[in-house]
Amino acid sequence: MIVLASKSASRRAMLDAAGVAFEAEAADLDERALEARMEGAAPEAVAIALAEAKALAIAEPSRPVLGSDSLVVAGGKRFDKPGSRDEAAEHLRFFSGKTMHLHSAAALARGGVVVWRHAAVAHLKVRDLSDAFIENYLDAEWPEVGHCVGVFRIEARGPQLFERIEGDQFTVLGMPLLPVLGALRDLGELPR
Repeated sequence: MIVLASKSASRRAMLDAAGVAFEAEAADLDERALEARMEGAAPEAVAIALAEAKALAIAEPSRPVLGSDSLVVAGGKRFDKPGSRDEAAEHLRFFSGKTMHLHSAAALARGGVVVWRHAAVAHLKVRDLSDAFIENYLDAEWPEVGHCVGVFRIEARGPQLFERIEGDQFTVLGMPLLPVLGALRDLGELPR
């Protein structure tokens, strides 16, 4: 059994559906402070650093700890989860007509040492969004999308935002699951 260092419902659902035995424990981590220290770093590097920090934040001497994180870049600007419904609407107005680059990373730590890391990116072309659509969308999806970078849940009404999605479905959900499963097999946590 592994430890998932996350409170993300989508990450828990992915592991559960894949048949991975896990215990979830939220990592106590100031993500914004870590991001601030990495200002100017490539989005992939920031996503990996956040995943590693989450995996290392859980004190577990023997079981592997899985940390994962996602971040969005659009129009050359990096976005975090919106802090309010008004900020969510601002994000959606900014994303309108642009391509959103969703960077998802995962890291495994064992005994306080990172033993594996991986990052992936998906490209999501946002259609032109009207103010009326944004308000109706948030009426239906808020506050749930407030916990989601990119202000969408692909498993809910999120597909209505996009014209095209290029990338692995699990990366879009917030964790590069197939490489994670391969790493867990390599570590002997899943059967070969």
